[in-house]
Amino acid sequence: MVTALLWIPATIAAAAAQTLRNAMQRSLADVLGTVGATQVRFLYGFPFALIFLGLVTAVTGEGLPAPGAGFLAFVTAGALAQIAATALMLAAMRREGFAVTIAYTKSEPVQVALFGLIVLGDRLTMLGAGAVVVATLGVILMSVKPVSRLSSLARGGPALAGIASGACFALAAIGFRGAILALPEGSFLVRATTTLVFGLGIQTLVLLAYLALFDRGALIGSFRAWRPSLFAGFMGALASQFWFVGFSLTSAANVRTLALVEVFFAQIAARRLFAQSASRREIAGMLLVCLGVAMLFAAQ
Repeated sequence: MVTALLWIPATIAAAAAQTLRNAMQRSLADVLGTVGATQVRFLYGFPFALIFLGLVTAVTGEGLPAPGAGFLAFVTAGALAQIAATALMLAAMRREGFAVTIAYTKSEPVQVALFGLIVLGDRLTMLGAGAVVVATLGVILMSVKPVSRLSSLARGGPALAGIASGACFALAAIGFRGAILALPEGSFLVRATTTLVFGLGIQTLVLLAYLALFDRGALIGSFRAWRPSLFAGFMGALASQFWFVGFSLTSAANVRTLALVEVFFAQIAARRLFAQSASRREIAGMLLVCLGVAMLFAAQ
């Protein structure tokens, strides 16, 4: 019972670490460009994932599970979807506020619930489904202003990029949970960390190849900015480690709904790092998110 509920603190820790990583990547995007800042979390995160895997296997005494074709298909799909999601998110952040962009991406839980049901057969209780809807409505209230946000949607601005980012994050979550479930053996911690290493390895290879061919300046720039890049990579790997632990213990919809607490962390980061404050409407939206999260806990 205690192990089954570990997904709750793991998800909260992941959301906090991801907020710090997003803030660092947002700053790097101005220097390295969108794709350059995107690859930082993967290139610099991969070595930390290998360290995590070494520590986990040393502590548990387990060997590595043997990946099959199903695992490789799921982890590759998740890795590519996460690259697209991160690039779209950073592109939106360069034109929109940090916290608002994070809120746009949080249309994700409804999409995760739908994709999870179709692809993995993950079902939610009525209360759990209600929690997803209520929390997502809170995010929408935070994100959409009567005129300016709707006009942004109409002209295909950063709002669409943020929502598309949420869809890609949803597909990534389903891909990674599917990969974890496809591994034939190992504890939840070993399977989660093995999936993390494969996912980050694929992402690193794809983006290194892309930048070497099409944007060598951004690649060289990321090496020059190694100090902030290293921090972003570590926080990205740490966040993913916790996400994957959550995915190994419960449905992706539960994890990504609780992950809406990231909206609160984003508001704190926006205020402290980018001098952006929350309006009354955004505060009301956050209260709805709180209600949705409380419903999610009650459904467990």
